[in-house]
Amino acid sequence: MQEETTFNGLDFSPEVNLARYLQSIRKYPILSQQEEYDLAVKYKETGDKNIAYHLITSHLRLVVKVVAQYKGYGLSAAEMIAEGNIGLMYAVDRFEPDKGFRFSTYALWWIKASVQKYILNSWSLVKLGTTAAQKKLFFNLRKIKNQLNLTDDRELSSEVLQNIASSLDVSVQEVTEMNTRLKAHDGSLNAVIDGGDGDNSSEWMDFIYDTKPNQEERLAYRETINYRRNLFNKAITVLNPREKDILYKRRLSEQNVTLEDLSQYYNISKERVRQIELNSIRKISKAIEVMQ
Repeated sequence: MQEETTFNGLDFSPEVNLARYLQSIRKYPILSQQEEYDLAVKYKETGDKNIAYHLITSHLRLVVKVVAQYKGYGLSAAEMIAEGNIGLMYAVDRFEPDKGFRFSTYALWWIKASVQKYILNSWSLVKLGTTAAQKKLFFNLRKIKNQLNLTDDRELSSEVLQNIASSLDVSVQEVTEMNTRLKAHDGSLNAVIDGGDGDNSSEWMDFIYDTKPNQEERLAYRETINYRRNLFNKAITVLNPREKDILYKRRLSEQNVTLEDLSQYYNISKERVRQIELNSIRKISKAIEVMQ
C-alpha cells in the first residue's frame, strides 16, 4: 500500500488532475545553494514544519524531473511522483547541512531510491531485487539502448548483447530476457498533458529544471585531483588482472617496466604487450566517457 505523502500535516501528493498539479508546483521558487543551506540549518535546529515546507516545495519540480526518466515503465506518473515526494520528505528529515553537500544533491538520491523501489515492487513483469547487478540492468538497459540509437523494438545483435552484458556485469541471457520485457515504447518529454479544459495543457518538458552545478562550478570540480582519481579508480575496474598489471608497470609506476621484461614475464611477444597496454588505455577512456 502506498505510503501517505504528508509531512507534519502538510500534503504533497499529486492532485487527481496531474496537469493541474504540475501547474501548481511552478509557483514555488527554486532556492539558491545558500538559501538551501540556511533553511536546512534552521530546520535541523528547530524542527519547524514551515521551514520543511519551503525546502520540500522548492524541490517538487526535481521529483517530476526524476519521474520523467522512468516514464517508459508503464506506471502511473502521479503515483511515481507521490513516491518521489516521499523520498524528498525523508531527505529533509535526514539531511546534514554541515557535511558540505547541496540539499538538492542529497535529495536526488532519496527521490530516485523511492521511485525505483516503487517500480520494482509494482511492475509485475520484472521480479527483481536479488542482486545489485540485476537492478542495474533493469534501470540502465533502456538508457544504453538510447545511447546506441537502438530505440525501436528490433532484436539486439549478439555483439551488442555481449557488450551490454560485460558493461553491466550480467549474462547475455539476462540482457536478452530484460530487453524482451522492456519493449514498451518510451514516452516523449514533449507529450502533452491535458488539463481537461483545453487551457491548462502542458508538456512534461515544461516542468523539468536542471539542478546540476552551473558551467563554472562543473569545470572547477572536474579539475580537482580527487574527482579525476575517483573516475580513474572506477574505470580501471573494467580491466582484467593482466591488463591492469601491464598498464601499471608501463604507465603508472615510478620506474616503467620495458616491453621486453613484460613479454618474458607473460611469455608473449613485445608487440602483444604493447597492444594490451594501448587497449587498456582505450577501455579506461571509454569507461570514463560513460561515467561523465
